[in-house]
Amino acid sequence: MKGRVKELWLPGVRIVEIERFVDERGLFHEVMRSDWKELLGDDVIVQANLSITYPGIVRAWHRHLRGQVDYFFVVRGSAKVCAYDEETKHLVEVVLSDTKPQILRVPGHYWHGFKALGTEPAILLYFTTKLYDYQNPDEERKPWNDPSITPMKINGRDNDPRCGKPYDWFHPPHR
Repeated sequence: MKGRVKELWLPGVRIVEIERFVDERGLFHEVMRSDWKELLGDDVIVQANLSITYPGIVRAWHRHLRGQVDYFFVVRGSAKVCAYDEETKHLVEVVLSDTKPQILRVPGHYWHGFKALGTEPAILLYFTTKLYDYQNPDEERKPWNDPSITPMKINGRDNDPRCGKPYDWFHPPHR
């Protein structure tokens, strides 16, 4: 890991910048190591998945209620990843990009999903702490535009103009 692990605005949601090694041949990343205890804690990675998502597509909302934790890494392109706690009505929103290699940890009990940003597909590599069970999947789902996802805080702020309204994946940046 390159940077210090940063705890974000929901307990257990963490992000860390990882080191990129560049030379005349190209580049290299260590994407996941079992000795990254500051990031992993007691988690054990058991599965890796690759998702290719076309620009502007939203893959949300879902959660895992049997203890799964997901780790997200954008290989190519950019993606806005969100995690939402329906009890506190707090939403964390992070943009991951291939230009700044980071790993985002999301405990599965939060509603979460992502949107592919930009003009090229987003290639997302994600790791899980539970194997996918084909007969009895650990997934509860809501539509990407479900009005019950109504944050009262976004990234620790309650003065974000999007607070108190159903979350809009397509709301233009407000900064």
